[in-house]
Amino acid sequence: MYQIDLQIKALAPLAINRWKPGGSISETEDYIPGSVLRGTIAGQILREADRTSENLATDGGDFSALFLGDCPAIFRNAYPANIPDKPVPRGLEVRYLPATALSSKAKPGFKTSSNAEGVFDTLIDRYCAQAYGHLYDPCTPNGDRTEAFSGLYCCLGKNYYTPKINKRLLTRVGINRRRATAEEEILYSTQVLNESKRDEPVCYHSVILVPNEGLAQQLQQYINDRASQFRLGGSKSRGLGAVEILASVPVIKTPDVRSRVEAFNQALQQRWQQWGIFGPARDQSAIDRTFFTLNLQADAILVDNWQRTTVISPEMLQQFVHIADDSLHLEVAYSSYDYRGGWNAAWGLMKDIELITNKGGTYLYSTTNPEMWFAALENLELLGVGERTSEGFGQVRICDKFHLVLRENAV
Repeated sequence: MYQIDLQIKALAPLAINRWKPGGSISETEDYIPGSVLRGTIAGQILREADRTSENLATDGGDFSALFLGDCPAIFRNAYPANIPDKPVPRGLEVRYLPATALSSKAKPGFKTSSNAEGVFDTLIDRYCAQAYGHLYDPCTPNGDRTEAFSGLYCCLGKNYYTPKINKRLLTRVGINRRRATAEEEILYSTQVLNESKRDEPVCYHSVILVPNEGLAQQLQQYINDRASQFRLGGSKSRGLGAVEILASVPVIKTPDVRSRVEAFNQALQQRWQQWGIFGPARDQSAIDRTFFTLNLQADAILVDNWQRTTVISPEMLQQFVHIADDSLHLEVAYSSYDYRGGWNAAWGLMKDIELITNKGGTYLYSTTNPEMWFAALENLELLGVGERTSEGFGQVRICDKFHLVLRENAV
């Protein structure tokens, strides 16, 4: 797969609306979904199809390969990349915290924030405590109570940050089309993402994965030639959604899954030995297995035997990667669910209501045949899991390095 990095600079407020079933209020996302990016670029290509022959829609081949083929381009979510009091580095990798991350209840946040006591991960300790038959109720190194800490994070050197985005309400009045004046009793407010923060433009980082090198170069050139012509989100006719998109030269993406899996197992082995001071474990053979985690970096639409689910069972994982491994076990799973709808601009219809597994979902697996999994997991990290992966759903990361941030080393 060839990876195109996108740097998206907001030039106007963004109305990235999110509609939930049973709700009468349209909320705004904290990021730009991959489906919005995909629809915007596809719509721009189709609008130009009748005006010029020099575009990706000519002859139907390139457009079909990008959006309709058996292996379409994957448009990942664009997450905010602004760091407080820091310039925005190009290509900054922003990830979602695992569901097992905790922070102080009184002073939550990374230590780079004022008065925060830091964030740490509990997956390894939770598994060891379960294996040794002990309860696990962690507190901070200072003895304070903890609670779940979720959201985006990025790492610069040894410092961790939480990229944040500000929102505001824009109040508008309806216009009478016949008289071109304000219509009575029509006043509404739209929640938007701010286009700037402390006089600096808000930037987002995203990735497009394309299987063909020539097609990836064409798409990259197409985006850069129209960098300021794209409009994201709703209320475009009201001046919202203006952005500048810069695409990098496509490069071959090769995840370093093996090194992350080895580092995770080394940390688990060391922690296992430390938990041994409380006595022997219930199952000593468990530590002889190789462990790896699957962390959801975007909402996922999971289906098991035609039914919606929030747990990726060993059978489902083997189907995703086309591997048969009877030794694969799901040790623990931490996930939650939500419902998500949407609007299909191409069809002019509402999208189906989907049961989604929320970002941050964490699954711990073990196997006695690790060598057969490394290449498959690298491919899985590129393609994602579940349905509608081309729209940004189902993005995963294998053995996120944040699992190595243990309680005594809170960051």
